[in-house]
Amino acid sequence: MRHQASLLVLIVLVLLTANAEARDDQFTPLVCSTLVANARPFQGTDGRLHIVYELVLTNTNPTPATLKRIEVLDSSNSSNVLASFADRELLARLRTAGGSAVDNPTIEFNGTRLFLIDLSLDPAITPPDHLLHNVEALAAPSPARKPTAPVLLSYTVAPLEVLQKLPRIGPPLAGKGWIAVNGCCGPTAIHRASSLPVNGTIYFAQRFAIDWMRLDDAGRLVHGDPSDVHNYSSYGADVLAVADGTVVDTFNDLNDQKPGTLPDPKTITVQNVDGNHIVVDLGGGAFAFYAHLQKGSVAVASGDRVKRGQVLAKLGNTGNTSAPHLHFHLMEGASVLGSNGIPYEIDSFLLAGQVPEADFAAASGVEGDWSKGLFPAASPRHDQFPMDLNIVDFSSAK
Repeated sequence: MRHQASLLVLIVLVLLTANAEARDDQFTPLVCSTLVANARPFQGTDGRLHIVYELVLTNTNPTPATLKRIEVLDSSNSSNVLASFADRELLARLRTAGGSAVDNPTIEFNGTRLFLIDLSLDPAITPPDHLLHNVEALAAPSPARKPTAPVLLSYTVAPLEVLQKLPRIGPPLAGKGWIAVNGCCGPTAIHRASSLPVNGTIYFAQRFAIDWMRLDDAGRLVHGDPSDVHNYSSYGADVLAVADGTVVDTFNDLNDQKPGTLPDPKTITVQNVDGNHIVVDLGGGAFAFYAHLQKGSVAVASGDRVKRGQVLAKLGNTGNTSAPHLHFHLMEGASVLGSNGIPYEIDSFLLAGQVPEADFAAASGVEGDWSKGLFPAASPRHDQFPMDLNIVDFSSAK
């Protein structure tokens, strides 16, 4: 009996040792996770496949942790590095928990940072079903309660599921000359980098939002006095249902904001920040959001069923906006700001041009002739996502 007991103890010790080796546990003072459980690849008009999401990093140790590199890996083959961020590129993507940029990659004790990732991949490559992330940082080598000399640590963490199916929709507007202002996907883009704490969680509701503004026949976004909403080419345009669905929320009471000015911050709430708006449940966990609509133009109410192409409202300038445009995005829930934005593909449109990014960034306003960005001939596009400052025609492509 004693020999059998000793043998049993030996077997248990061997199994425990093997299990410990299999786990390969590691002290990771800088903890890392993805903000969302999954991401969806989409093909942009730039001919690339994009995957956009965020990491959350928190330093749990009294020793400050300095990020050196973050790599995105194919989980089925960790030697396949899909992207690597270091130095200036790493710093450009790092944000505080409140969404502001930082001037160095060091994270203090109990400090949290967000890290913005937008992968740009060859569309010929099938994206993996899961991603992993390798983090390199100068950080504490052990769980000491006092600051110690940091060492270079490297570990692979933060799995992310990659979903292959996207919502497929029609256009939110009709006609030619629509510019995708403030579009996807760079880390400095206004919508892409906008996070908000809502209902106890950080959301990137506007991750894939576009502000649609329209060129007139002379290539202008505005003519005459830019403080008059009626002088903007996009003002009063019909806003369309992008798919069949059910209206779940509307707001229709705000007056137009005078262009060139923003509302008094004291008057802004979660409910009115995007002005008069509509939310439509498209089914399958996708909700369409239309914002800054004209007062009294919203032609639907909660509970109404709508059909693709149906006129929902008129484009206006209500809420937190300085010029008339249609703010449009899809999200995974009915809450305007308390939902994460999701990408989509528009089934058919024409890519008519590209506004030069440097020119648009350097302009003091939207006045002037933007027609130099138009292509000699528009290019038919199918099942793609319009990228930042694309000029799009929604009228002819089939």
